[in-house]
Amino acid sequence: MSGSYDDSVGVEVSSDSFWEVGNYKRTVKRIDDGHRLCNDLMNCIHERARIEKVYAQQLTEWAKRWKQLVEKGPQYGTVERAWCAFMSEAEKVSELHLEVKGSLMNEDFEKIKNWQKEAFHKQMMGGFKETKEAEDGFRKAQKPWAKKLKEVEAAKKAYHAACKEEKLAISRETNSKADPALNPEQLKKLQDKVERSKQDVLKTKEKYEKSLKELDNATPQYMENMEQVFEQCQQFEEKRLRFFREVLLEVQKHLDLSNVASYKNIYRELEQNIKTADAVEDLRWFRANQGPGMSMNWPQFEEWSADLNRTLSRREKKKASDGVTLTGINQTGDQVSQPNKHSSVQSNTVQSVQSSYNPFEDEEDTGSTVSEKEDNKIKNVSSYEKNQSYPTDWSDEESNNPFSSTDANGDTNPFDEDTPPAMEVRVRALYDYEGQEQDELSFKAGDELTKMENEDEQGWCKGRLDNGQVGLYPANYVEPIQ
Repeated sequence: MSGSYDDSVGVEVSSDSFWEVGNYKRTVKRIDDGHRLCNDLMNCIHERARIEKVYAQQLTEWAKRWKQLVEKGPQYGTVERAWCAFMSEAEKVSELHLEVKGSLMNEDFEKIKNWQKEAFHKQMMGGFKETKEAEDGFRKAQKPWAKKLKEVEAAKKAYHAACKEEKLAISRETNSKADPALNPEQLKKLQDKVERSKQDVLKTKEKYEKSLKELDNATPQYMENMEQVFEQCQQFEEKRLRFFREVLLEVQKHLDLSNVASYKNIYRELEQNIKTADAVEDLRWFRANQGPGMSMNWPQFEEWSADLNRTLSRREKKKASDGVTLTGINQTGDQVSQPNKHSSVQSNTVQSVQSSYNPFEDEEDTGSTVSEKEDNKIKNVSSYEKNQSYPTDWSDEESNNPFSSTDANGDTNPFDEDTPPAMEVRVRALYDYEGQEQDELSFKAGDELTKMENEDEQGWCKGRLDNGQVGLYPANYVEPIQ
């Protein structure tokens, strides 16, 4: 590596040593690098904080989506609660990662930013004050020694040139002695030139040795002055290195959730929730609420009523009572009371289908009015239960349905409700979705479809694919096409 000094132009650097002229610039550059490294560390922490935020958001979205799917799905009982415990874990961990993000940005990032501002002072003409002070200190310490080094290099060059000239003169004199054509006068001139060149060699050698001795005498002071400036730079760099170590330790503490008590409690609680899952308990509940343990209004003899001149088939009774909860049905003592989406939906639906309720009977005969039953309409909350029907092969009178689309006179059914169609909107899929049930649509991210009905209380929409298929899909999986 070669370099030059302002007052010693032409001085060649023979090595990569710090003591060579101009090689102190690497130490000066380290100050500028320290400022840049502060920026790099801040960018590093900022990117990690952004990752923590995105991860927290993804955990929350995952928990919300799967909580809905599990709650709407066919799973029930204690295993369902154990499954949902994973979503609760994700929500709590998401909050912790948001706290990590806040600590990284509000504490670590700001700490580096403030330290950098205090340690490095910008100048109006550009650069930093600390860099200029180091540059000026090294320049001042090196200037006297560099000047003498320049003199040494000049004396060395003169001495080597004199030696070369001496050698050339001696060679010419030797050759002339063997040439008989030269006269004595010419030979005398060559001999005089050899003598003068020898004297020049002695003079330049003496000057060279003198300048080199002066340089050697100036070297200790030069080294001492350079050491002082270098130590100042070392102290400045030591502050930066120690500060970086301190910040990195704080970042490690913020990232290490294993030492956070609440983090340990999350997984301790998750383990307990999973261990509480009881297959025997769930099977007993299902038997009581969905199986043979359910109560049944078995068919009984009914007198003819003047208000009802024809009976309803079992299929028609199912349609008439669809979405109606009967209040005259009592659970047996063996049934287990367990709050669950299926106990409020499926069991009541089955009871409505299997009951012999007559909508035209008097209030005192049935114990409740039609209007009261309509107030207890069932809301479908599970994708598993959507459009779920029960066998109707045992219907006895298909033609006597008073709720059919036409009555005996061919007029329209007064009980049919004309629901005006909703405004259809074109939407685009944000994610892939594979239908879990027959009444659900399947599509890929980027596919376009038509939304036919607005989102219901459970987050489902009714839509139509371009191929004509109609079905349900999660509302948060699409976005309107602008």
